[in-house]
Amino acid sequence: MGFLVLLSISLLSYGFIGNASAQSIECEDNQIEIDGVCQDINCGPNQIWQNNECQDVVTGPKNNLNLKTDLNIYGQGGIVVISGLINNIENLGSGDVSIIVRAPDNNIVTIAQVHPNADGSFQTTVKADGPQFKAPGDYKVFANFSGLKSEIKFKFTGGDGGIISGGDNNPITCPTGQKLVNGKCVVEEITCPTGQKLVNGKCVDDVPEPMQCPPGEELMNGKCIVPEPVEEEPPVCGKGTELVNGVCQVIKVDDDKKPGGACLIATAAYGTELAPQVQFLREIRDNTVMSTSSGMAFMSGFNQIYYSFSPTIADLEREHPLFQEAVRAFITPMISTLSIMTLAEDGSDAQVLGLGLSVIALNLGMYIAAPTVIGFKVHKHLKSRK
Repeated sequence: MGFLVLLSISLLSYGFIGNASAQSIECEDNQIEIDGVCQDINCGPNQIWQNNECQDVVTGPKNNLNLKTDLNIYGQGGIVVISGLINNIENLGSGDVSIIVRAPDNNIVTIAQVHPNADGSFQTTVKADGPQFKAPGDYKVFANFSGLKSEIKFKFTGGDGGIISGGDNNPITCPTGQKLVNGKCVVEEITCPTGQKLVNGKCVDDVPEPMQCPPGEELMNGKCIVPEPVEEEPPVCGKGTELVNGVCQVIKVDDDKKPGGACLIATAAYGTELAPQVQFLREIRDNTVMSTSSGMAFMSGFNQIYYSFSPTIADLEREHPLFQEAVRAFITPMISTLSIMTLAEDGSDAQVLGLGLSVIALNLGMYIAAPTVIGFKVHKHLKSRK
């Protein structure tokens, strides 16, 4: 009876295992089955899927072999000290460091076996003499340890192949301009390439010195020639100036020849006697007002008063630009009103007198009446606000 029970349990267990195996899913690369579903594994470039998670890849320490000599150049009988260091030697097998020294013709000079210390350091010495150390030039040192390789080189000044007792680590040093040949300093011949020359022991570019031309000549296409004279164009003078001996000067007007004299205040205000406003004043005065007997009488009395103060005002205008601008702004409206006088016929006393009185009345209104009325209005307004 017990046997039958065990048999039944075994059959049932086999059935469950078979069903589980039948339900397993085969996933593609970079996928894993989780709860019956294939899911992508998204690990970084330096990670792997391990223990159901992405974990960083751990790399071992880097092994290398460093090699050096105590000097870069040796003389005959010198002691060449060769030393080195094997990094992370504990990760490598045990053994000796193989060292081979080769001459410039690649012949073997010496072979040594050096056992490294626990920290990976090692050192050996080679005496630079004997028949193997004879030719001058670059000698190469090769080191090999457990698959690691390194190579360096040092210079040997040359020797006669003999054995030197003791040893000299101080190589022969030649002065500037000499080189060591077979253990002796000889003068070094410097040969400069094409296009260069030797100057103070150095090769410099051979640049020809520029040709010097005598006074009055200039260099053109490699030849000294006399330049053709260049005629300078005369300067162009501005308005109100004229060319005198190659220099632009202000045109002077002889005011004594004018019937009414100079317009000093207006000339100083506008900067020149040729200004359109000044010319307009002259035309009104000379061609209109003074064309009648009454106009001439008026100008005679006016000039007595005008020329008593106008020179002083004109001088102030020239000395003070701000005052000049103020006078210009003050007289510009008055000059505009004088255009009314152009309506009068030349020689007509009645028209000149009538239009002249109109101009005087208009200017009195602009310069006296209008400011007075405006001042009164402003004063009244301010007083009413109090």
